[in-house]
Amino acid sequence: MTMGEVPAEILLVGCGKMGSALLTGWLQTDQVGHVKIVEPYPPDAALPLSDRVMLHDTVATIDPHWRPTVVVFAVKPQAITDVVPAYREIVAAGAMVLSIAAGRTMAGFEALLGAAAIVRAMPNTPAAIGRGITVAVGNDRATHGEKAVAHRLLEAVGSVSWVEDEGLLDAVTAVSGSGPAYVFLLIEAMTAAGIAAGLPPELAERLARETVSGSGELARQSPESAAQLRRNVTSPHGTTEAALRVLMAAEGMERLMVRAVDAATRRSRELAG
Repeated sequence: MTMGEVPAEILLVGCGKMGSALLTGWLQTDQVGHVKIVEPYPPDAALPLSDRVMLHDTVATIDPHWRPTVVVFAVKPQAITDVVPAYREIVAAGAMVLSIAAGRTMAGFEALLGAAAIVRAMPNTPAAIGRGITVAVGNDRATHGEKAVAHRLLEAVGSVSWVEDEGLLDAVTAVSGSGPAYVFLLIEAMTAAGIAAGLPPELAERLARETVSGSGELARQSPESAAQLRRNVTSPHGTTEAALRVLMAAEGMERLMVRAVDAATRRSRELAG
């Protein structure tokens, strides 16, 4: 495989929300030639099946002579031990492994598959609209060319960063992998607060959604730091300052987020088994 070469044959194991997002991104950006999907419980939304994309409910129904370039594991972390060994022969034939299973280490995959080129990645759910962010790491057997292929596959659903230390993936999982849930909770909390302040529920939710999404886009486009953007909104002795005294108190939002990310990081390490 040469540097940056796009693999012609992809075996996608698992096609839930993240697997479907990846598949959509690959097809929209023309990143793959053919994809075989192994998914016993297809999502409610129709998959874009064609002569390029084929669905199987088990790996046993795939032509044993077919050899994918990349096997992408997009199954729940708890299912890895049961699912992965069935692909040992395919990986042994030379396929690179790309895993997006949270908490599952490259060493854990090697224990199930044997020696293999492995890239472990942590995307997040905004991948569904092409706005995800993924952090990836490769093992010693993954070549520069194989990492470039993984990069292009992951880049189809958003931006991609790489680290050398696999241990950082636990913190990445806690910050960006789980992060969308924190943002959605913020919308819920702002909505509830608006209702408590007397706003009609529909208006309160609309204000919360639009404020969070608009502020996120402003943060994405602005060269200024988040701290400076916050200061830009905060007039001395005004309403925002009054609210921030509560949110930035000693046991306020920052402290809660540190505790939340720490809990998620520890759980990611536990999933490694």
